[in-house]
Amino acid sequence: MAMAGLYRRVLPSPPAVDFASTEGKQLFLEAIQNGTMEGFFKLISYFQTQSEPAYCGLASLSMVLNALAIDPGRKWKGPWRWFDESMLDCCEPLEKVKAKGISFGKVVCLAHCAGAKVEAFRSNHSTIDDFRKQVMACTTSDNCHLISSYHRGLFKQTGSGHFSPIGGYHVGKDMALILDVARFKYPPHWVPLPLLWEAMNTIDEATGLHRGFMLITKLHRAPALLYTLSCKHESWVTISKHLMDDLPVLLSSENVKGIKDVLSTVLSNLPSNFVEFIKWIAEVRRQEENGQNLSDEEKGRLAIKEEVLKQVQDTPLYKHVTSILFSKNSICQSKAASDSSLANVAANICCQGAGLFAGRSGSSDRFCCLQTCVRCYRATGGNSATVVSGTVVNGNGEQGVDVLVPTSLAKTSCCPSGQAGCSPMHPASNDVLTALLLALPPHTWSRIKDTKVLQEIENLVSAENLPPLLQEEILHLRGQFLLLKKCKDNKVEEDLAAPPF
Repeated sequence: MAMAGLYRRVLPSPPAVDFASTEGKQLFLEAIQNGTMEGFFKLISYFQTQSEPAYCGLASLSMVLNALAIDPGRKWKGPWRWFDESMLDCCEPLEKVKAKGISFGKVVCLAHCAGAKVEAFRSNHSTIDDFRKQVMACTTSDNCHLISSYHRGLFKQTGSGHFSPIGGYHVGKDMALILDVARFKYPPHWVPLPLLWEAMNTIDEATGLHRGFMLITKLHRAPALLYTLSCKHESWVTISKHLMDDLPVLLSSENVKGIKDVLSTVLSNLPSNFVEFIKWIAEVRRQEENGQNLSDEEKGRLAIKEEVLKQVQDTPLYKHVTSILFSKNSICQSKAASDSSLANVAANICCQGAGLFAGRSGSSDRFCCLQTCVRCYRATGGNSATVVSGTVVNGNGEQGVDVLVPTSLAKTSCCPSGQAGCSPMHPASNDVLTALLLALPPHTWSRIKDTKVLQEIENLVSAENLPPLLQEEILHLRGQFLLLKKCKDNKVEEDLAAPPF
């Protein structure tokens, strides 16, 4: 009986040495004694197999991010916050990666977006001696990891371009340990470092540029807490083009004579689907059988998010945005009011949460939220925390989902949904739009002709005038903007430098 498919490959040796072979074990023991396997133990703790044939870049990156204990700040499945390939979508749609793979520059972009510090080097901008020094630096430390982009053909392996982390180095034999994330194909293996350099010093036919390597470490600050940009929705290209290219042209009009004109121009020209581009980060969990008690970690995290929200609402810009959005005759009012009530937001996110738990990457189109209920709990420091509970159904039954909602510290109203006078303050349109305006690149406003108005709007959106917590949030969003612009302009391959956060 014929059997379809392939079960592993025979590792060509030489040039590679199987990690589990007698020689491979000896190299490992000698490298440990020499102190050049320090990064190995954290990497091997999170070693994973790429879930798609073209996901080697995503698997390598998620493995390294987890080894560095970088908190993604959002849920993966169930109660767990964890980097997974499916979450690395801010620089390239996953379907495109699945079909064609991902370039070196966009893996660098993804690492930046995920909140890591990245130093990237193409082989034509580096040397084998520099590479060897960087390998030594990362393998003698457990807080730095190196991902290599190379061509398999130089190792007599099948396939072409590939990504994998470097797990160790043998000084005497000048050999590097590749922790191949295509574990269904080849096991981890040692290769001569000069040959690895030769494999990196090749041209990626998709971009016409050299391959290379990147060093990834942990930033001292956390990534965004409450807001994030996303290119998961296919419209992100047109939205980012509008915000970064078209908007400055609109603001150059002679009719822009005051702050109200500036903000009205921005808000009235927003694409209808801009809500897919910037979102507040909801925390979703399955309802627990023993009740809805919040853990100390959840309470603390909500308290920080609530502080970020309060700081947004305390900005002078927020007051201007709110005034324009909800003015009686505002043409922006319908956009702002659409789906922004707590009940609508809660029902939508409960359905998205159910989609996540079902493995549909946040899809909500097959779920219906029958009911929602709002409850308040005491959080850190005596502040309140809002939990919206929903019962979500689809063709396979129903499940309970909780959404942990940050609420305004100044205007929290704790009461069940539907009770008269109950108006919980959550990140709604005016909050999200204020964050969006603060995060727009400074050049957005540069073409305003009235110098007095220009100075006034620059003061309103200046990150320097923000409290430290909100400043970090906004600078992170601004950095995401710049990364997305690089992607949109196809310049992410040419400029590997980190954005100026």
